[in-house]
Amino acid sequence: MDYLLQVKIGALVGLLLLTLFFGFIPARMKWFRETSGTETHRVVLSFISCFAGGVFLAACLLDIIPDYLSDINAELAARRVDTDFPLPEFIMAAGFFTVLIVERIVLNCRQDAMQGSDQERAPLNRAKGHSHGHGQGKAVSTDLEGSAHHVHMDLQAHSSFRSFMLFFSLSLHSVFEGLAIGLQTTDSKVLEICIAIVVHKSIIVFSLSVKLVQSAVPPMWVAAYVGVFAMMSPLGIAVGIGVIEAQLAAGVLIQAILEGLAAGTFIYITFMEILPHELNSPENQLLKVFFILLGFSVMAGLTFLD
Repeated sequence: MDYLLQVKIGALVGLLLLTLFFGFIPARMKWFRETSGTETHRVVLSFISCFAGGVFLAACLLDIIPDYLSDINAELAARRVDTDFPLPEFIMAAGFFTVLIVERIVLNCRQDAMQGSDQERAPLNRAKGHSHGHGQGKAVSTDLEGSAHHVHMDLQAHSSFRSFMLFFSLSLHSVFEGLAIGLQTTDSKVLEICIAIVVHKSIIVFSLSVKLVQSAVPPMWVAAYVGVFAMMSPLGIAVGIGVIEAQLAAGVLIQAILEGLAAGTFIYITFMEILPHELNSPENQLLKVFFILLGFSVMAGLTFLD
C-alpha cells in the first residue's frame, strides 16, 4: 500500500470518527432535548439555533453553490455546451421547487387528516359544550380553534420532513466533498482538503444535530441521521479511491447535476425553514442577528483553510 493511499484511508477514518463525536454531543446531552426548561434555557437554545442558521447560510452561499457552479460550468465547457439559457441556475431552481412541491403535498395531506379527525370528534365536543351551557360551549369552540392553529404552526416550523431534507442535502454534498479527497493524486492536497472538510463538517454536523433534536425527530432517528451523515464523506472518499485505482472515468456531469439539485434543496431549507423560524419570533431580535452573523463569520473565516 503506497503512502498516498494510506493518507486517504487515514482521512476516511478521521472524518468518520470526528463527525460522529461532534454530531452526538447535542443528540446525547439531555440539555439540548429539553423543551420545558427555564427561560434562560430556551433563550440559549434559540441563540445556538441562530448560530446554526448562520453556519448553514454560509455553507449555502460560500461552499455548496460556488462548488456546484464551478463543477457544472467546467463540465459544460468541456462538453462545448454553449447556451444563453442559465442552465446551472435552472438545475438549482429544480431542486428548490422539488422540495417545495413535495413538502406542500405532505403538509396538505397531514392537515386534511387532522381536520378529518377533528370533525369526527366535533359532535362529542359540541354535546359536551351544550350540556354545560351556551357560554362554555363557545369556550370549547375557541379552544379547538386555538389548538388547530397551534398544530398548523407546528407543521410549518421544525417539521420532520424539512429535517430529513436538510439531512439529505447535506449528506449528498458530503459525498461530493469526500469524492474530492478520494480523487486527489498528491498527499499534500489530500491533507489540505481533509483538514478544511474536518473543520467544516464538525461545525455543520453539530448544527444539524441541534436542528434535528429541536424538531419532531425521535432520538433513535437523530442517532441514525448523524450516523449516516458521518459515513457520507468516507463513502465519497472510498468511491474516489475506487475510481483512481480502477482507472475509470467518473460521471462528472451526473455528479454536477446532483450537486445542483442538492444546492437548490439547501437554499429552500436555509431560507424557508431555518432563518424564518427564529426571526419570526419578536424576542431578542438584535442578539439573534448577532449570532446568525457569528455563525456566518466563523464559516467564512474557515474558507481560508480551503
